[in-house]
Amino acid sequence: MFKKIRYRLLLSYLFVFASLLGIFAIAVRFAFTRSLTEQITDKLLAIGKGAAANVEFEKGRLTFESDFRPQDLIAYHQALQWFDTQGNLITQQGKTVLTLPFLPNKIVQVQAGKIPIQAVTVPIIANDKDQLVGYVRVSQSLEEFDETLQKLDLGLSGGIIITLVLSSIGGILLTRQAMQPIEESFARLKQFTADASHELRSPLMAIKINAELPLEYPEEIGPKDAEKFQAIANATNQMTRLTEDLLMLARTDKVSNQNRDTLNLTSILENIIQLYKPQAEAKKVNLKFQLIANFQLIGDSVQLTRLFTNLIENAIYYTPSGGVVEIKISRVGFQLYINVQDTGMGIAPEYMDKVFERFWRTDQSRSYWSGGSGLGLAIAQAIARNHGGLISLTSQLGVGSCFTVRLPTS
Repeated sequence: MFKKIRYRLLLSYLFVFASLLGIFAIAVRFAFTRSLTEQITDKLLAIGKGAAANVEFEKGRLTFESDFRPQDLIAYHQALQWFDTQGNLITQQGKTVLTLPFLPNKIVQVQAGKIPIQAVTVPIIANDKDQLVGYVRVSQSLEEFDETLQKLDLGLSGGIIITLVLSSIGGILLTRQAMQPIEESFARLKQFTADASHELRSPLMAIKINAELPLEYPEEIGPKDAEKFQAIANATNQMTRLTEDLLMLARTDKVSNQNRDTLNLTSILENIIQLYKPQAEAKKVNLKFQLIANFQLIGDSVQLTRLFTNLIENAIYYTPSGGVVEIKISRVGFQLYINVQDTGMGIAPEYMDKVFERFWRTDQSRSYWSGGSGLGLAIAQAIARNHGGLISLTSQLGVGSCFTVRLPTS
């Protein structure tokens, strides 16, 4: 139980921490990408303004005196294109040329593809007439930009993985330290429950004997006294059953493999059915069973007997006269499935998750009858889990319920 809690705490801690790291990484990447994009745009704008300043407009024609050498443009994966006011290409320099349609109103253009390219368009204004005479478009390959982002992604991913690995190691140590006091307290509580239950046996037995002794001689005591002694005996029986159930729960997790043998589960179920058959007949409940011989598993016979006794006894009690209680056993792979199905009152959906809780009771549930401890289903579930199995429940109000016990064959 505590291993599962530690595991869940560790997973929750890692999930929250990984989420925070992921958000941080996304924020860093977004800010870095935006900053790098702005730097490239500013650089291209500066180149474009420099190229536009060297253009002269004479007699309706543009003349260019570029300060940029073609080999430099090629080396930096850049290109220059000059357009007239109608958007017609006049000339160009460099190889990294944008092939998208010229859009004078769009300052920044990005071309996707095998080699992504970003371009910036700058208007050419005649200095003397303050007149628009053309455009210059500066483009640059984004290969270096993408490589930089890939390095950033690699660094962030590696950092997150290393951080999570180290955090996992630290989380294991922290959760172990955090759970240790709880585990020790729980162990002391279980030991106290076991010791108290064991010590209560003797005085309860003495009370029961002394309360039942006068009832054997009713002529010597009056009717009122007989009722009082009977009430004492009934209360003692109920307390005795409660202490036995508490002792069973306290000892359930302590059953060692030395106490386990290869058992014939079919034989165990047949013995329990024969034991409760008279009770079912007295209540006019049809106790049916479909058992296949020689279903074997490794377990503790006393505990498994208690498990199925609780389920069958509970099913018979809550099935009205004329109803049916059916026990089926089947095997799927290395798992045994034992169904205890009845046509009783059923369980409301809101109580389905609570029936296996200790001491849980409600009028609409299948809690134990008067005199019971309210621990029967909790004990059954604890025994199943101690054997590597589980009990599941399906139910419908007014139709009945089916408890399915899953146990490994080895």
